Amino acid sequence: MGQRRPAVGTVTDGTAAMAATEPRVVLVTGGNRGIGLACAKAFATLGDRVAVTHRSDPAPEGVLAVRCDVGSAESVDAAFSEVEAELGPVQVLVSNAGATRDGLLLRMGEDAFADVLDTNLTGAYRVAKRAAQGMLRARAGRMVFLSSVVALTGSAGQANYAASKAGLVGLTRSIARELGSRGITANVVAPGPVATDMTAALGDERLAAITAGVPLGRIATPEEVAAAVVFLASPGAAFITGAVLPVDGGLGMGH
Repeated sequence: MGQRRPAVGTVTDGTAAMAATEPRVVLVTGGNRGIGLACAKAFATLGDRVAVTHRSDPAPEGVLAVRCDVGSAESVDAAFSEVEAELGPVQVLVSNAGATRDGLLLRMGEDAFADVLDTNLTGAYRVAKRAAQGMLRARAGRMVFLSSVVALTGSAGQANYAASKAGLVGLTRSIARELGSRGITANVVAPGPVATDMTAALGDERLAAITAGVPLGRIATPEEVAAAVVFLASPGAAFITGAVLPVDGGLGMGH
C-alpha cells in the first residue's frame, strides 16, 4: 500500500494541505507506456486508485486498464463510465494520449494534419469535458495536460504536432478560467526530449543533435516528467492554475 494522499481541492493553510484522506481516483490517458506509464506508476505508488486508457499495448499491473480511443466521444464516455463504475468519479485527469505524423509542410497531407490535431487537441477537449462533469459535482478536481516544448519553439517537420501542443495551452487556460471558481485547476506540463520509444527510434546521430541543444546536456526520464505531473495534481499546487511548467532541461528558455 502506498502513502495516503491529501484531498483534492482548495486548502487554506499548510496543515490542511497535509491532512490524510482516502486515495484519489486518477485517470491517465495513454497510460500504458512512456510518460503516461510513468505517471500511472507514480500515482499508484502514492496509494491513489489509478486507471489508464490504452488502444492496443498491454497496460501495467496494479491499475485499471480501459480501452479508449480519444478520437471518439462515444469511446471516451464509455471509458469514463467504466472507471466510474469500478473506482468512482475521476478526481485527477492526466491527458497524455497523443500521436505524431511528421512531415515537411509542403509534403504534409491534410489528413496527417487533421488526424494529429484530432488526437492531441480535440482528444484532450473530449476527456476534459467528460471529466468536468464529475469534478463540477464534487466542486474539486485536477486536470494536467501533456504538451511539449515544441508548442513554444516550433519544430521543422512537425507543424501538425506543434500546433496541436500549442493549442493545449489555450485550451487549458480557458478551462482554468472557466472552472476555477469550482475548485478545479488545469495546468500544462511541457516536456522536452524524453527517453521513450519515440526518441529511441530516432537513432544515435539525431538524438545526439537534440541533446546538444539542451542546456543540461541530456534528455529527461519519463519519471522526471511524471514528478511534475504529480506535483500539479497535489494539494501543494492548489493555488496554481493555467500554468505551463516546462520539464525540458532549459531547451525552451526565452519562449
